[in-house]
Amino acid sequence: MTLTLSVEDTSSKSLISETEELYGEIASEIFVALRKIRSGEWDMKGTPNIVKDMRAFLQLVLEERMKVAKLSKYEAGVVHDYALDFDAARTEIGRRLACLRDA
Repeated sequence: MTLTLSVEDTSSKSLISETEELYGEIASEIFVALRKIRSGEWDMKGTPNIVKDMRAFLQLVLEERMKVAKLSKYEAGVVHDYALDFDAARTEIGRRLACLRDA
């Protein structure tokens, strides 16, 4: 399956929110399963391997969620944890040019 997203795609925001919701559900299910394993409600056969696999999967989910968060910031125009305001920059440049013309 191939998924292509463009920055201009208006449905990408809904896809990101749906993906974040899915990551939350998966993490919740993993935490519930880990609680069951720890409390002894789980069949103990193969538990160490299951726990190892679940932790690896949770790590993968968290890494993917970080990628989605980075994409969300990129689409919002956030660079190095702050958003660039090009309109304000354009206004300031215009103001400074006007001062130079007057001088």
